[in-house]
Amino acid sequence: MSFSTRSIPFHCIASLLSRRLGLLAACLFLAACTTIQTTQPGTVGADRKQTVSPLVNVKDLTQQAGLEYQQVLGSAQKSNALNVDKGQTQRVRQIADRLIPGVAVFRPDALNWKWEVNVLTSKEMNAWCMPGGKIAVYSGLIDQLKLTDDELAAVMGHEIAHALREHAWERASKTANAQLGLAVLGIALGQPSLTNDLGGMAYQAMFGLPNSREQETEADRIGVELAARAGYDPRAAVSLWDKMARQSSGSGPPQWLSTHPSQEARQADLAVYAEKVLPLYEEARLKGKNAK
Repeated sequence: MSFSTRSIPFHCIASLLSRRLGLLAACLFLAACTTIQTTQPGTVGADRKQTVSPLVNVKDLTQQAGLEYQQVLGSAQKSNALNVDKGQTQRVRQIADRLIPGVAVFRPDALNWKWEVNVLTSKEMNAWCMPGGKIAVYSGLIDQLKLTDDELAAVMGHEIAHALREHAWERASKTANAQLGLAVLGIALGQPSLTNDLGGMAYQAMFGLPNSREQETEADRIGVELAARAGYDPRAAVSLWDKMARQSSGSGPPQWLSTHPSQEARQADLAVYAEKVLPLYEEARLKGKNAK
């Protein structure tokens, strides 16, 4: 059977070509995903290669994170929940001031981030660090767990590590590629539906989507190194988990650490890497004593 385009209206041919070109372009985008190394490995050896999508611009994502952060602060300000306890805020910021210089070991450029550190009054046991160094610690985490400075440094180091490793970029890339996959299907069916909502994507990447096992493990390990380099006992990360286990009474860890790996596996890994960076802690303590 022969096939002739003469029997097909021109607009149908144009539609078919447009659909195929769109499908090709979408496939090329998917194929163009880049493998990167966001940080130096440090003493803990954080050297996993990461895959990111060309559909997500990390600078735009970081800018959007800053806007989201200001919205969070604005809401807290209106409800009188922003930096209510001056002593607590000062304590958190002092710990951050000691942790932040250590980021240069993993990412020298992160020293130039516009770091912000604030405490939100809430019963929620939570803490996070957005891309670009926007940190929030919830008072409930400090008060309910009665955190020592070493333990609080473990929490903040963990959250800073997520930002250093651009885990939000990774998650946003997965979301974008999933959307593109749906768009490819839509193009094939003649119903393209790709949307590029960076604001929604950024929010989901930072708050809506859980970290993967690999991301949590990386944040744990980098976190203990940041704490150790700042002169905080890295072994406090293990005692922190003991406190969380007692507080949760079998209901699972707080929201900020509610993803896998399991508590037992996590504590075991933290104990190994805390021991690995213990010389950094001793060195930092010695420098601190000599400085006095």
